[in-house]
Amino acid sequence: MSDFLDEIRSRLDGIRAEGLWKAEAVIASPQGPRVTVDGREVLNLCANNYLGLADHPILKAAASQAMEDRGYGLASVRFICGTQDLHKALEARIATYLGLDDSILFAAAFDANGALFEPLLTDQDAVVSDALNHASIIDGIRLSRARRFRFANNDMDDLERQLKAAREGGARHILIATDGVFSMDGTFADLAAMRGLADRYGALLMVDDCHATGFVGEAGRGTPSRAGIRADIVTSTLGKALGGALGGFVAGPQPVIDLLRQRARPYLFSNALPPAITGAALAALDLVEGPEGDDRRAGLDTSTRRWRQGLQALGFELLPGEHPIVPVMLHDARLAQEMARRLLDHGVLATGFFYPVVPQGRARIRTQMNAALTIQDLDRALNAFAKAGRETGVIG
Repeated sequence: MSDFLDEIRSRLDGIRAEGLWKAEAVIASPQGPRVTVDGREVLNLCANNYLGLADHPILKAAASQAMEDRGYGLASVRFICGTQDLHKALEARIATYLGLDDSILFAAAFDANGALFEPLLTDQDAVVSDALNHASIIDGIRLSRARRFRFANNDMDDLERQLKAAREGGARHILIATDGVFSMDGTFADLAAMRGLADRYGALLMVDDCHATGFVGEAGRGTPSRAGIRADIVTSTLGKALGGALGGFVAGPQPVIDLLRQRARPYLFSNALPPAITGAALAALDLVEGPEGDDRRAGLDTSTRRWRQGLQALGFELLPGEHPIVPVMLHDARLAQEMARRLLDHGVLATGFFYPVVPQGRARIRTQMNAALTIQDLDRALNAFAKAGRETGVIG
């Protein structure tokens, strides 16, 4: 044991020495546009709380009522004695919202992607995956026996080459797998072109819509809605715009969902989502489809444009895009961490991203907008970025 722990400590020392150590801010408040860190209130620009629902009174009331009515937890996997009426109602509600046959809930979206590929595909089939797909998609594909093809990020010419290779290699079924939004860069997948290629080569299209569900497309129905296409399978989360707690799902054709319910290991061997989560998620879907959802999406779009324009005016290097993810490129891991520290000193929580979360030399501060941020909040945050940027030499 001592030799083993010495080796682990050496690896940890190496992470620190390379400037790649990831620290965690300890928040002593609800998640929101302003949070308490180290005893003081700071602006939060790094949460996935896009619609500002994580502390919404309607969701809290729905969670409390569900827990009062159905208890704290299920203490079981669903096929034994863990499925409640709330689970079935939520699965049906998600499917209706997305315009698909049915859905199946998981403890997390990571589990949903980890569960998807292995039950559906065999060594006679192929997956064609975008190079920048989320780690959960990559891990899920590794668990399957399907042949693997990878195409350069959002490169439709390369996608077509890989589809041709898969088809010429005799693949029975081909599944294109992509993020709807590439979360490190805040860019949208070219789903319209992907759908066209999928139809041309007789392939299926799977979209991970974690960074879109609830706030992108008509009524927040996601990137397929934005692109005007239909995805065959959608995976997504309850843990971002839809309340920010936890839970994921796969939505798609009825036979796909039925087989996952019979064979998906993260479903069969994980406890059912607790009543508070399912109750609040039902309330979140009602909210995002209603007038308040429209208002919040409009406010989010306005804040995103204002924030991007403000950072550009200060001289920061940004990745182009329209999504509420706005990456501020710094390239160096140590610089990204120093910038994050200076921002916190000036009252803004914004995390540095660096290897292995992003490629070497592509370190950044990934800022994220949410609908609860005010104009005054944005002006205050821009002032903090100006100060921290000058202190670190990022801007003049």
